Amino acid sequence: MNKTTDPAKLTKLHELDSLLPREIRGQSHVLPRIISAVRRGELGLTKPARPRGSFLLLGPTGVGKTETVVVITNQIFGSGQLFRFDMSEFQNQEALGLLLGQRLGETGYLGAVRERAAEGSLLFDEAEKAHPRVLDIMLQLLDAARITVATGQTLDFSGFYVWLTSNIGSAELMSLQHSNEATLERHVLTRAQQSLRPEIFARVNEKLVFNRLSYEHQLEIAEKFLSREIEFLATRGHKLELDKTVLPFLVRKGFHPKLGARPMRDAVEKLVGDAVSERLLAAQEAGGVLALDESRDCLAVR
Repeated sequence: MNKTTDPAKLTKLHELDSLLPREIRGQSHVLPRIISAVRRGELGLTKPARPRGSFLLLGPTGVGKTETVVVITNQIFGSGQLFRFDMSEFQNQEALGLLLGQRLGETGYLGAVRERAAEGSLLFDEAEKAHPRVLDIMLQLLDAARITVATGQTLDFSGFYVWLTSNIGSAELMSLQHSNEATLERHVLTRAQQSLRPEIFARVNEKLVFNRLSYEHQLEIAEKFLSREIEFLATRGHKLELDKTVLPFLVRKGFHPKLGARPMRDAVEKLVGDAVSERLLAAQEAGGVLALDESRDCLAVR
């Protein structure tokens, strides 16, 4: 059977339409473009000797850029196929040896990736922080999907998607919040083109600007995080029912207009976890109704 007509693969590609909007909130303007590019890559419609797809994801922290890559990679390839590099750790020339091998006989991080997998996602976070020699490696990946490591081997990465993320232009996104979407996108893309090397910017297939998260979208995200936390606790034997006071309290504690979803996730995990641990420390069954204890301004199980 042709790989592109594999029914299981086709099902996974169809499911992206419902999966991504459910997992990534407030970014409906970019998700269809990402889905289209991934479908072309998976159906063999991209050119040989290039990555299956390449993406530059721009926008403030905590708005879903990295989570988008995680969700797509897990859906298409399963867990363990996302290989992430924080470019803030590759700011000097010596970092080149970490990627390619520092001496003859070593393959470096990229060689280790190829030893583990023939396909998946390469994620380069904060791409603009990389040393120029490291950016040369990105350019080779984007252009020919081939890298030569210290062993002398030339490795083929044409089975991978290449994802670059950056916070370039984020300050403007936050301060120009009353501008329309098209103006904000144009402004951020211009900044990115000025900051990244032109040849890298030109070779990326999809350049996408993620929006700041509104209060309404953070409310949706809080509901999602809370639901996941309750499900997780249930797997540990702690079955909780939710009082109507819980979600507004978590949103009040976790909402941050500039830092996006991460503070919300941390607030949910901490505050719900504290309520359960308090119950357990009192040698009581953790199950019950989770509600706001107004006198102590915290959540409690009763």
